[in-house]
Amino acid sequence: MSDNNTSVDFPLHEAHALVRDLMTPNPWIYWCDFLFHITLSWVAFVTALHSPFLSIWQVLACGVAVLTFYRSAIFIHELAHLKKGTFKVFRLVWNLLCGIPLMIPSFTYDGVHNDHHKRDVYGTSKDGEYLPFAIQRPSEMVRYVLLSFLLPLLLVARFLLLTPLSYLIPPLRRLVWERASSLTINPHYKRAPNAVRNDHNWRLQECATFLFASMVVAGVVVGILSPAVLVLWYVIAVLIFILNSLRTLAAHAYRNPGDRTLGLAEQYLDSINIPGNFVTGLWAPVGLRYHATHHLFMSLPYHNLGKAQRRLVNGLSDNTLYLQTVRKGLWDALARIWKEASLSSSR
Repeated sequence: MSDNNTSVDFPLHEAHALVRDLMTPNPWIYWCDFLFHITLSWVAFVTALHSPFLSIWQVLACGVAVLTFYRSAIFIHELAHLKKGTFKVFRLVWNLLCGIPLMIPSFTYDGVHNDHHKRDVYGTSKDGEYLPFAIQRPSEMVRYVLLSFLLPLLLVARFLLLTPLSYLIPPLRRLVWERASSLTINPHYKRAPNAVRNDHNWRLQECATFLFASMVVAGVVVGILSPAVLVLWYVIAVLIFILNSLRTLAAHAYRNPGDRTLGLAEQYLDSINIPGNFVTGLWAPVGLRYHATHHLFMSLPYHNLGKAQRRLVNGLSDNTLYLQTVRKGLWDALARIWKEASLSSSR
């Protein structure tokens, strides 16, 4: 089927009619979900910190911390999509309890992610969250995952060192904003000066992250905090980034070489749904296992994506195209993109 026919034949209007009533986010779900998991995260972190080295309790606590911090952190995706001016207190609390301690304040995704959903940006060289992995060498995917070991250190350097330096050296300020202030996977991405949607107080977030990092390092230097705090933070952060990198590789088909724009239906067919089960929700939390459906209706709150998925599968008069995005699980999605990349590089 050609790209033009795909755009025409996909039942967008019928799909929208099926999910129109699911667009309103429920604040209670957001608050209860986030507060429960971020509290469990810090309890698990402290438990791991004070448990005997490599004991079963430390390993279990570390595993719980990784999964719950990861789920808590992924709310940054919801913050990028919530209606402008809403959930202000939630955004503040998220930053204080999660974003700032993990060195990912919400401004690093605000505006940037919204560009990823624009029809004239998605899948092109201007898209910070897209690389054509399926038509590159498979080693590019390996390199992307291995970058997870450096990312926590780069985030610390960004906020602990570059933040104060950029205010002292004006030319550096622009470079830091363009190249070191966005959670992206495209190394060539340059953040636009106006790439801010909700977080117009981003300088306060930046300074707060700098102060937090400074206090932790100072606490270790003067002996108030154990160096193990930094080691454990690094280990948990690396594991979170590895998990997220694998999820990211399973989020899209990544077939567009970046030289043309894709329509909404094409964006959907270039994205992946992995309904799965409870385990799927651990590595693709806060609705991200329904990533293709999210690209169809980016205003759908995460807690309604599962219901929307079921309605679309069962309610569309012809769900053939809709089901093309479904994968059985993480391994299935990764195996498919790896195979495509292998075939592409062998030609």
